[in-house]
Amino acid sequence: MTLRAYLVDDEPLALDRLRRLLAQTGRVEVLGATTKPEEAVTALTANPPDLCFLDIQMPRLNGFEVLARLPTQPIVIFTTAWDQYALQAFGVNSVDYLLKPIEPEALTRALDKVERLRALSQASVDTQPQSAPTQPDLQTLLQQIANSLHDATPDYPDRIASRLGDRLWFLNLDRVTHFYAEDKLTWAVSEGKPHCVDHTIAQLEKKLDLKKFFRIHRATIVNLSWIAEVSTLPGGALNLRLSDPKRTDLTVARDRAHHFKTKQACR
Repeated sequence: MTLRAYLVDDEPLALDRLRRLLAQTGRVEVLGATTKPEEAVTALTANPPDLCFLDIQMPRLNGFEVLARLPTQPIVIFTTAWDQYALQAFGVNSVDYLLKPIEPEALTRALDKVERLRALSQASVDTQPQSAPTQPDLQTLLQQIANSLHDATPDYPDRIASRLGDRLWFLNLDRVTHFYAEDKLTWAVSEGKPHCVDHTIAQLEKKLDLKKFFRIHRATIVNLSWIAEVSTLPGGALNLRLSDPKRTDLTVARDRAHHFKTKQACR
């Protein structure tokens, strides 16, 4: 039986990729998708799916807050770029937890688990009556987790994934000198070599520790610990020379130069 699914992720590229992967399985009908968590609440309430693929860290409402607002809880597969939420994810009505970029094999395993769960649930319904779920208790748990995400000190990642063909590499962020966007792709430079990553510069700016990384240009983020020299350029921009083997030069855009100087003065 085809699974009816709804997709929620604040990154359009991640939604597009998940749609393609699900289409390739031939096992899932996508009822809808959104990058806006408020729209997700409305859609999931009006037409509850069999399954919801749900990002955790989103603006305005995180994934747990979305679930806390639903009158009926769907089966959930959480998707996120970072793995610090795994324990919270499995504390609620979650079947699986997929780390982005999602791999086809991991998605297949998650769908297998969903189908096994649905089969067991149906068998239980057919053989014996079930008591109503304690929805208020679940709602309370979801809201407590959601609040903890807002209140807790951010747990920033220390690695980032890079795809090379059918292989996935993990780069230590301490060794990444800078990120840059070029030809609609984003690259992380480590050990002097560029590695393609599945995040835009804007997304990285939201997820990285801004005490360590700074966006010096609309297309560039630098690791502050790799800066060796700073010099002034005509027109108010700045030149950064990194301490990597290539002695890479990067330009701080004029509109970001003042903020950069202020940040460096506070370090």
